[in-house]
Amino acid sequence: MNILITGSSGLIGSALRAALREQHDVTCMSRKKPAEGQAWWDIKRHVIHLPENHPIDAVIHLAGENIAGGPWTATRKQSIQNSRIQGTTLLCEALASLERKPECLISASAVGFYGSQGPEKLDESSPAGQGFLAEVCQSWENATSSATDAGIRVVRARLGVVLDKHGGMLPRMLLPFRLALGGPLGHGRQVMSWVSLTDLIRSFDYILNNPDLQGPVNITSPNPVTNEVFTQALAQTLHRPALLRIPNLVIESLLGDLGHELLLASQYVCPEKLQASGFEFNHKEIAPTLEHLLQKSES
Repeated sequence: MNILITGSSGLIGSALRAALREQHDVTCMSRKKPAEGQAWWDIKRHVIHLPENHPIDAVIHLAGENIAGGPWTATRKQSIQNSRIQGTTLLCEALASLERKPECLISASAVGFYGSQGPEKLDESSPAGQGFLAEVCQSWENATSSATDAGIRVVRARLGVVLDKHGGMLPRMLLPFRLALGGPLGHGRQVMSWVSLTDLIRSFDYILNNPDLQGPVNITSPNPVTNEVFTQALAQTLHRPALLRIPNLVIESLLGDLGHELLLASQYVCPEKLQASGFEFNHKEIAPTLEHLLQKSES
C-alpha cells in the first residue's frame, strides 16, 4: 500500500512514518518544493502537488499548528484555525479531483470536539461541545466533506491526549514532578481522555485495514482518568510526592482560554467504534502505562 502522510515531522507523524515503512511505501508531504514528481504543498498560497510516480492508496492527514505551542492570542487562534481548515480543504479537494482516488483518508481531529462536559461519558454519537477547540474541530472535520462526497472512505480520528516520553505533554511534566513541585490542576476532578503513542499508531494501521470504520472514530484509552488520578499515578511512578495543587484562578490568569480548555476541561471519551470493531488496546490503565513509558528513563 502506498500511503501519503502530512505532518510527518511531528511526534505522531515521525512514529507513524517509521512504523508504516516496515510494511508499506510511505510518501511524506513536504512544505518545501522537493525533487520533480514528489509531494509538496504551500497552504498559504493554496498550492499542492501530489505524487506523480505512483497512485496513492491511503492518506493520513496530521498537519496542523501545535495548539499548546504558545498563548492563544487572536493571531495565534487564527493561525491554529487556518493551518487545519485551509490545509484540510486544500488536501481533500486535491484528492477528490484525482482520477484514481485513494481508498481511505484518516484525517486527525481531537477530543476537543466535545468541549468540556464534566463526567458524562461521550462516544462518537455525542454532540459537539462549546469553546474555541470545539469550534476548530467541527470546522476541521467539516473540511473533509469534498473527500467524502468523492466516495473516499474518510475517518475523522478524534485523538485523546497522546502519551509518550519523547514528546507531547508528558516530558514537560517530568521536571516539576521530579522536583516535588507537581500536583493536581484545579479541583482535579476533570477527566482526561488519553492514549499511548504506541496504541495510537496501532489504531491507525488497524483503521487502514478495516473498511467498515468511517466517520468519527475516538482514539482514546477505554479508561479515562481524572487529573487527580493521573497526577498521583505519575508521582508514584517517579517516586515523588504530588502535594502542590494549582488553583483554577492561577491557571486561567496565566494561560487564559488555553489553560481553561486544555488543562481544566473535562472529557470522558470512550473509543466505542474501535472496540466494537475488535481493536484491542495494549495500554488500558494509566499507572502501568506510565510505568512502561518511564521505567527506562527512571532506572
